Amino acid sequence: MTTSTPGTTRDRHAIATAIAADIEPGSYVNLGIGQPTLVADHLPRNAGIVLHTENGMLNMGPAASGDEIDPDLTNAGKIPVAELPGAAYFHHADSFAMMRGGHLDVCVLGAFEVATNGDLANWHTGKPDAIPAVGGAMDLAIGAKQIWVMMSLFAKNGDSKLVSSCTYPLTGAGCVDRVYTDIATFDLAAARDGGPVYVRDLSGMTFEELSERVEVPLVEG
Repeated sequence: MTTSTPGTTRDRHAIATAIAADIEPGSYVNLGIGQPTLVADHLPRNAGIVLHTENGMLNMGPAASGDEIDPDLTNAGKIPVAELPGAAYFHHADSFAMMRGGHLDVCVLGAFEVATNGDLANWHTGKPDAIPAVGGAMDLAIGAKQIWVMMSLFAKNGDSKLVSSCTYPLTGAGCVDRVYTDIATFDLAAARDGGPVYVRDLSGMTFEELSERVEVPLVEG
């Protein structure tokens, strides 16, 4: 049976909203540079979710605007942010100790590619003229309890960025638990043990159409 999915694909804010809704209340969360920073703007109020930034802050708030902007108060991507009551600041080295020490419940990162076994490639395309951008992604990939990826599903040439095996240099091996995209959300928990990738929240494409374009085993659920 063909699953009908009317409407358009999810935009970045819709993806960020889906991620925010899946974060458990009381979690400690790091948001990677780029699209993942949008999650801060969609977190439910009073959920007790504490945002950590690589550059040394806990209890970061959403993006700041207007008179709220303080040029000295930014996230790791240099975007001005607000601070929530109880916010704390600390040395960069202490921030990385938190990242590496298993103190973060969830980290949301962008990616160039994600393999179904959980491999993550997000720091370098391998091209001679590409500028590598490691940042703290490798530390987060091994230190956070869960790694979620936020990305567009298809590259500019139409190829899927969810693949059976990464072709770009790895950031971390077997670390990704879930992938949120404009087309669907993919759960890799079973796939990391050799099973299929479970798909939910399809948008703008039927399951059959998705299966034709993503050359990895998919199951609705």
